[in-house]
Amino acid sequence: MARPMRIEYPGAVYHVITRGNNRQAIFEDDTDRKNYLDKLLGYCEEKAVDLCCYCLLTNHVHLLLATPKGNLSKLMQPFQTGYTQYFNKRHGRSGHLFEQRYKAFLRGGVEGQACIGE
Repeated sequence: MARPMRIEYPGAVYHVITRGNNRQAIFEDDTDRKNYLDKLLGYCEEKAVDLCCYCLLTNHVHLLLATPKGNLSKLMQPFQTGYTQYFNKRHGRSGHLFEQRYKAFLRGGVEGQACIGE
């Protein structure tokens, strides 16, 4: 059975959740957290996506992302791949880091909310 397509449109705001494979840690230390945020901010700038807020937990992440161009998937795929490659190389491991696809819950628009980088 094919998975449902993501709903993407200009101006959409999403609550994104991504979890470690088998609920394992996706951050071992603050260096990993800093690299994750640096990569995320870099990809957000490149793809013109606004990071409104985030919460980094040991085995999962919550992000609130505003997509003026309606391009959430164009941000998340290369970003998560890049972070996985970094993490696996740094920690001498291989394979998947994240469980399944990221979850993205449409939250409409957030008017007047200050996003990081604005």
